Amino acid sequence: MRQLAIVGFLAITLAACSPSGSPQTSRAPVTDTYHEVAVTEDYRWLEDWDDPQVRSWSDEQNRYARTILDGLPHVSEIRSRIAEILEAESAIYFGLSWHEATLFAIKRQPPKQQPFLVALTSPDDTASERVIVDPNAIDPTGGTTIDWYVPSPDGALVAVSLSKGGSESGDLHVVDAGTGDSVEEVIPRVNGGTAGGDLAWTTDGSGFFYTRYPRSGERADEDLSFYQQVWFHRLGSAQDDDRYELGDDFPRIAETRLQTDSSSGRLLATVQYGDSGRFEHHLREPDANWRRLTRYEDQIVQARFAPDGSLFLISRFDAPKGKLLKLDHDLRTISEAETIVDESSDTIVHDFYGSSPMVVTSSRVYLTYQLGGPSTIRSFDHRGAPQAGPDVLPVSSVGQIVPLPGDVILYSNRSYLQPPAWYRFDPGKGSTETTALVVESPVDFSDTEVVRETATSKDGTEVPLTVLRLKGTELDGSNPTLLTGYGGFGISLRPRFEPLARTWIEQGGVVAIANLRGGGEFGEAWHQAGMLTNKQNVFDDFAAAMQHLIATGYTSEDLLAIRGGSNGGLLMGAMITQHPARCRAVMSAVGIYDMLRVELSSNGAFNIPEYGSVKEPDQFQALYAYSPYHNVADGTSYPAVLFLTGANDPRVDPMQSRKMTARLQAATASGHPILLRTSDDTGHGGGTPLNARIDELTDVYAFLFNELGVEYGD
Repeated sequence: MRQLAIVGFLAITLAACSPSGSPQTSRAPVTDTYHEVAVTEDYRWLEDWDDPQVRSWSDEQNRYARTILDGLPHVSEIRSRIAEILEAESAIYFGLSWHEATLFAIKRQPPKQQPFLVALTSPDDTASERVIVDPNAIDPTGGTTIDWYVPSPDGALVAVSLSKGGSESGDLHVVDAGTGDSVEEVIPRVNGGTAGGDLAWTTDGSGFFYTRYPRSGERADEDLSFYQQVWFHRLGSAQDDDRYELGDDFPRIAETRLQTDSSSGRLLATVQYGDSGRFEHHLREPDANWRRLTRYEDQIVQARFAPDGSLFLISRFDAPKGKLLKLDHDLRTISEAETIVDESSDTIVHDFYGSSPMVVTSSRVYLTYQLGGPSTIRSFDHRGAPQAGPDVLPVSSVGQIVPLPGDVILYSNRSYLQPPAWYRFDPGKGSTETTALVVESPVDFSDTEVVRETATSKDGTEVPLTVLRLKGTELDGSNPTLLTGYGGFGISLRPRFEPLARTWIEQGGVVAIANLRGGGEFGEAWHQAGMLTNKQNVFDDFAAAMQHLIATGYTSEDLLAIRGGSNGGLLMGAMITQHPARCRAVMSAVGIYDMLRVELSSNGAFNIPEYGSVKEPDQFQALYAYSPYHNVADGTSYPAVLFLTGANDPRVDPMQSRKMTARLQAATASGHPILLRTSDDTGHGGGTPLNARIDELTDVYAFLFNELGVEYGD
């Protein structure tokens, strides 16, 4: 497929700087042919991070970015305000689980650099809290983070995955929940950046099943981030005695999650095909034999055991917004599952990554429903009859649901203007109560309002748009406006409390969030309308949101900034190349820009079900048509752009940002800066220490304020 056309570096004449004033980047053309289409690029050489020339180039880009960013107006005042907000001492609790009268939680408590694992006797008694695992004590540099944890059934032990430097490459530690002391040998490589990892204890707590990546020598080096398997470890035994359980016949890009049925000891392995949203389920019976319970084509997207051993399943078979099935405790075949809650006009939420939007208690099922951005909880009995449910805030999002004894639940709830809090719902009392796990806001949003609007996309699709603005904001086109979106992988942009939004709003700015196709706001049909060869719809939706904010008088082209990360970074790249005059500034973090080579990265292989592959002619045509890197045009007046990436990013290869930066710097005719900020000790964002977050966000806000002409503090 590749035709060799490499020009050696020594044959290239270098200038001191590019037309944009940024460092000059050497060109070394390479031509590939895809389905008889020849594609030439100049910056292939920037892909190889092991090349000293690439590292030198990255260092020079960082130096150039610092000369611009450090000289911006009001940097110290902006840093002070951001630090004041992010270092506010109110704690946030998340990732809760209840085991034998103990509530485990991850706690973020500034000024500590990393969240840490704690245990409480009650959600109403924070004084009972004790620390179990504190990465800040383990690693005073702030570089170590908790990926996930799983307590044993009796709460006496906790299995914890720890990783460093934002790599998400996690090693498993088993600790005593009372003392925090390690009690087992560390098991390496249980968690990865894209496929993640998981663990499930046996019902008697004598051992656990865990996900395991290949060790060096077991597979080729390029496959060490793939081929996840399930293994078993018995407490007190040597790691070399661990037993293989499942996964030899899984796809290369399998992503696996585990759960144990407390009543029977069965183990359920949920296996996703890459990031496709397609799942199959494998059941380990009490006799230790495995059998496949569902296949991809069954379209079961979530399964949860009930206390009696029956299984509740969210199905999208002939129901793109989801329906609820029940399979009795014998769990014979999926064909015997009964539909107990039919598809409705709202979407049943599922989450492969652990937020527990569905919980089954003694006699109830609690389901999270997506309402086009906001979400809510609805309650049913085990026969599917609707029951009274908990209260939620208006225009808010429901996070994790945690079952307590009986039918009582804890759940997190937050809105754009109200910080997260944990609430208790007791159906026996019919009451919703606030627990002691409440975040105190470091800012005041009493002068701010939330407005829900719609923008009309190119094909007539109505796209939800949420606007945060000061009460009484004049729609005269004079408001600095910051718009964000995502649009991919069935992920919904839900209301979330962002105290840093206050930094923008208190300067008279407007913040807007677009719910684009490709997300899950309106079910699987909404997702599919923005994936594979339909991806252009996502970009059209966001362009419509930009145009709506301009046409309705919120802002103008010169006062509009846009931001996005990861898949949202791809969105930013498409806006830069497709609508360069519609906004003044762009912040794009850990983004994907070269859509023809992304699948060759280990992380990108997991994304093929969402984006497609150049190996398929129709998918290649779609990818090439919108690939930001390949659609940069010389001599175009591009907006100011700040690219962010982390050298240890396991989810999006940082070479994406390097190549896009080089191409834009060479092409732009606007004179606006094109900057690349690379952090050497962070990754995709997870595990970033507090101080590093403050530094990064100071750069972002100072850059955007300056480019939009906002005189900070006036």
